[in-house]
Amino acid sequence: MTPQIAGGGTSAGTALAFVAGFVDAAAFIALTGLFTAHVTGNFVLIGAELVASSTGVLAKLLALPVFMGAVAGARILGLLLERRAADPLPWLLAVEAALLAGFGLCGTVVSPLDAPDGAPALAVGMLAVAAMGVQNAIGRLSLGHLAPTTVMTVSVSQAVIDATDLALGTAGNPAQTRARFLRVLPAIVAFAAGALCGAFGIAHLAFACITLPIVVLLVLTVLVMAPADADTAT
Repeated sequence: MTPQIAGGGTSAGTALAFVAGFVDAAAFIALTGLFTAHVTGNFVLIGAELVASSTGVLAKLLALPVFMGAVAGARILGLLLERRAADPLPWLLAVEAALLAGFGLCGTVVSPLDAPDGAPALAVGMLAVAAMGVQNAIGRLSLGHLAPTTVMTVSVSQAVIDATDLALGTAGNPAQTRARFLRVLPAIVAFAAGALCGAFGIAHLAFACITLPIVVLLVLTVLVMAPADADTAT
């Protein structure tokens, strides 16, 4: 595994944050306000839509159990691979890429998605939710040393606190505070950039835009599978 992914580097977390922002924005626009990465946000939308008597409630209700099932599935796959002395990370990245490929392909085939709670829209949306569930599991199981890649609320709060302490000189350990700030900042910026790219991508390229986050995941998979001697050589 490359040092940037296994060690203290932030390139993997930055890339995954971009993927999450991209998919969350693209799916939100294409699927009538469905959050795929920040699934708990769907509960707020459920309340709003019930009051407004609108559609799309079923997809948001299904998102959480599908998300949980994807996380559990990733954990089980990881345990099976660990028992065989195999690194789960490349396999989990490949599973996420496959789910996103299904999301993009199915979305292209069944478009336009006229009914948010219709079977085609539900199938497409749940593939994206499952992909983000796997990514959340990756963050907890294989990349726990990196900043969160799918939900930025805590990271933004920590970054603001650290920046304030550094500016006021009130940080108890300035070096540690600066290191933490620099650890979370790339993920925040990448998530925001991914969200912008996902929004414009789905608007102009429809579901074909999902090719970009898939490519990012495949590149990460290749990097993870790179021989150890190649890493030391670089």
